[in-house]
Amino acid sequence: MAEEAKEIKVGPGGGNRRGMPKPKIENPGALFKRLMGYVFRYYPVHMVTVLVCILITVASNIQGTFFTKSLIDSYIQPMLDSGSNDFGPLLGAIGRVAIFYALGALSAYVQSRVMVYINQGTLRRLREELFTHMESLPIKYFDTNAHGDIMSIYTNDIDTLRQMISQSIPQLINSGITIVSVLISMFILSVPLTFVTLVMVGVMLFCSAMATKASGKNFMEQQKSLGALNGYIEEMMTGQKVVKVFNHESESIVKFDELNEALCSSAFKANAFSGSLGPINAQLGNTSYVICAMVGGAIALSDNIAVGFTVGALASFLTFNRNFSMPINQVSMQLNSIVMALAGADRIFKLLDAQPETDDGYVMLVDAIEENGEIKEADHHTGHWAWKHYHKATDTTTYQPMEGDVTFNGVDFGYTDEKMVLHDIVLHATPGQKIAFVGSTGAGKTTITNLINRFYDIQDGKIRYDNININKIKKADLRRSLGIVLQDTHLFTGTVKDNIRYGKLNATDEEVIAAAKLANAHSFIKRLPEGYDTMLTGDGANLSQGQRQLLAIARAAIADPPVLILDEATSSIDTRTEKIVQDGMDRLMKGRTTFVIAHRLSTVKNSDCIIVLEQGRIVEQGTHDELIAKKQRYYQLYTGMKSETA
Repeated sequence: MAEEAKEIKVGPGGGNRRGMPKPKIENPGALFKRLMGYVFRYYPVHMVTVLVCILITVASNIQGTFFTKSLIDSYIQPMLDSGSNDFGPLLGAIGRVAIFYALGALSAYVQSRVMVYINQGTLRRLREELFTHMESLPIKYFDTNAHGDIMSIYTNDIDTLRQMISQSIPQLINSGITIVSVLISMFILSVPLTFVTLVMVGVMLFCSAMATKASGKNFMEQQKSLGALNGYIEEMMTGQKVVKVFNHESESIVKFDELNEALCSSAFKANAFSGSLGPINAQLGNTSYVICAMVGGAIALSDNIAVGFTVGALASFLTFNRNFSMPINQVSMQLNSIVMALAGADRIFKLLDAQPETDDGYVMLVDAIEENGEIKEADHHTGHWAWKHYHKATDTTTYQPMEGDVTFNGVDFGYTDEKMVLHDIVLHATPGQKIAFVGSTGAGKTTITNLINRFYDIQDGKIRYDNININKIKKADLRRSLGIVLQDTHLFTGTVKDNIRYGKLNATDEEVIAAAKLANAHSFIKRLPEGYDTMLTGDGANLSQGQRQLLAIARAAIADPPVLILDEATSSIDTRTEKIVQDGMDRLMKGRTTFVIAHRLSTVKNSDCIIVLEQGRIVEQGTHDELIAKKQRYYQLYTGMKSETA
C-alpha cells in the first residue's frame, strides 16, 4: 500500500471480544429483524417447519407429564383399590402416550436436521456475499480498515452467527413456548405450589445471572476447510491491487466459491447431529424440587387444605417443576449469546453496506485491426488494442489506437479532503518514455501511480490516457492496459505457471515460458523441483525475494501492456540479485511507457525524465545529467546515496 495511505489508517478495531463486557449495539431490534429477515428470505418454509416441530415437541412433553396424573389417579390407584388384574386399559393409555412421545422425538430430529441445513446454508450465502462484495470495494477501504478486523468478520463474527442460528434461536423459541405451557399447566394443577416454584425460580435466576456474567460460549474447533478458506481470503486481501490490476475479481470469486462450498459441506456433516442444552443450576433445581415435594405432599395428604389435589397431581407437578427452571436458565444464557452474535452481525452488515467501487466509464479497450487505413474492432485477439469511444452527442463511435500517452494536468489529491497529499502535479509521459519518481518517504511517489490505476479519484485537475480523461475509461479496461510490479510481491497458491498466467488467463505454455525468459526468470524456474509446475504456497515463501520479484515481472510481461508501473521493485533485494532483476525489467520496459519508483537512484539514471517530489509537489524534473548539473534536491539525494554506499 502507499506509504501515504498508511499514515491515515484508522482501522475500526473490531473483532470478537469474548470474555469482555457485552458490546453496545445502536439498534439491536432492527439488527435482529434484518438478520431474521435474511434467514426467512431464503428459508421461509424451513423456518416454519422448525417452528411447527418445536410446538409438537413441547406439546408431546406437556401431555406426557399430564399423563402421570392420569396414570396414578385413573389407572394404578383404582387397580390397587379394587384388586383388579386387568391391564388392558392401562396398556392402551400407555400406547397412546408412547405415540405422542414418538411424534415429539421425530419432530425434534426433523428440527435438528432442518436447522443444520438452514444454518450452514445461511452462512454459506453470507460468506459468498461478503467475499463478492469485498472484491467490489475500492482500495481505500482496505487502506482504512485493518486486515485483522476484516478477517475477524469471516471467522469470529460468522461463527457467533452460527451459534446463534443453530442453537440460540431454536432454544429461545423452545424455551419460551415451554415456559408459558408449563406455567399454565402448573397453575391448573396447584396455585399455591406454583407460587412456591416461582419464588425458587427467582433465586435461581439471580444465581444464574451472576454465573452467566463470568461465562461465555466456546468457539468450535476450526475445520481444515475453514483454515483453507481463511488463508485464501487473506491472500486475496493482501494481493488486492494485483487482483484489480489484472481484472481477476470474477476468477477470485469462482475459486472462493469452491473453497466456500467445501467448508459448507464439511461443516454440515460435522454439525448434523450437534446441539446440546446449556448447563443448568442443578443444586438449586433440586432444592426447589424437594421444597415443592414436601409442601405438595402435605397438601395432597390434607383434604382440609386442598380438596382434589391428589398424589397423581403432585407427581405431575413435580415433573413440571423440574422442567420449569431449565428453560428459564436457557433463555438467560441464549439472550447473552444473541447479544454477542448481534455485535458480529453488525460488523457483517457494515461490510455488506460499504460503498462499492463506482465506475462511470464508458470508453472500452478492444482488440483492433486496421483495414484500408481505418481502425476497426476485431472479434478475435490481434495483439493490437484500441479505445472504443462512444460519443453520445453525435451518436457515433470512434476507435483510437492505444499508445500509452499519459498526462497529468494540475492534479490535486488527498486521501481525505482535509489532508491533501499531491499539489498541482503536471507531467507528460509520451509513448515509450521511462519516467522515474524520486523523493523522500511520503513525498507522494506511490500515490501518483495509484491515481493512474484509478485506485483513488482525484479532487482536482485532469489525468488523460491517450488524450482521454481516465474518468471516461472503464476501470477494468484501464487496468487491463497497465502492467504493475509492486514493492511487495504477492504470489498466490498454485503453480509457478499459474502465477505467471495470472496476467493473462488464456496464455499458452509457450507464452508463459516466453514471459519468464523475458523477465530473466526461466533459468531459476527450470532449477525448481517441478519446474513450471512447482507449487507455491504462503505467498511464495519457498522462493527468495529476488525470485518472487522475477515472477512478478513475468506476470506483468505476459499481459503485454503499453504502460508499466514499477513500484520500488528492487528496493528489498541485494545488489547482485538487483542486476538480474533490473535486466529483466529493462527487457520488459523496452518500447513501453514506464513509471518507475526506486530508492536506489542508480537504477533510474537512464530514465528519459526524472521527477523529484517533496511533500506532494514536483520540485524539479529533467534527465539525470541535467538534474546533477543543477545541484539541487536530486543532486543532494544522489550524492547522499553515493556517500552512504561508499
